[in-house]
Amino acid sequence: MTSTVGLVSLWVWILLDSGASAVSLPETTDGRFIDDCVREHNSARSSVSPPANDMLYMTWDKDLAIIAKTWAGHCKFEHNPQLKDVPSLHPNFSPIGENIWTGSPSLFDVTLAIKKWVDEKEHYNYQENKCSKVCGHYTQVVWGSTYKVGCAAHLCPGGVAGFNSMEGVVFVCNYGEAGNMNSAQPYTSGGAACSGCAGSCVDRLCPFPGDSRSPDGQPDLAAADSHYGHILIARPVGLLLTFITAFAVRSLYPDIFCYE
Repeated sequence: MTSTVGLVSLWVWILLDSGASAVSLPETTDGRFIDDCVREHNSARSSVSPPANDMLYMTWDKDLAIIAKTWAGHCKFEHNPQLKDVPSLHPNFSPIGENIWTGSPSLFDVTLAIKKWVDEKEHYNYQENKCSKVCGHYTQVVWGSTYKVGCAAHLCPGGVAGFNSMEGVVFVCNYGEAGNMNSAQPYTSGGAACSGCAGSCVDRLCPFPGDSRSPDGQPDLAAADSHYGHILIARPVGLLLTFITAFAVRSLYPDIFCYE
């Protein structure tokens, strides 16, 4: 038994020392990742209180996802300074909105990361349009005229600048149109939910004119299917390595997260 434990410990040490990582993050083209991002945003938008009469249904935008992926790759816990200053960054939106989450790899989950932003609703008073604490991430998520989102997650083995020096994940979502503009309320209330829509409602939200529930990047099931075979093999192996690694280094790498 002791010999077996020793061999496992040695294997874990070699794995860590070689810089290998058991963490596998989704690509911006992953159908399940896209679906999770869009679903969680629209869920928050459709359940606002008071209800919104003209809030737009949010769909995926691959260009916003590329921008998010590029910035997440800088491994910095700060906003992309180009979002307001470079009109050519996106063909349709300027400025671009942004929310950021960062934390240890063991804590990263799309649903939970977005929930951290949405939970700020407890600090927002719609009638007074004021925040008792930080709530700008929430108001961006539920900004009524925002109808496109693109997100990306990036692993930072050397740490996240402005956060800590341990291995971390940077998760970025970019938005078009940008929210939190002109000190306005995030959406219009009054009457029943979706009562201000020009056409039919989709989950208490208004489809953007000319847009559909299945735009260019949301979700491409054919593309997603190509990943599932890989996931069925890689994910169990990755989970096994993650459990072993987490057990071995738990005292050195505490679970922490933050968002901007």
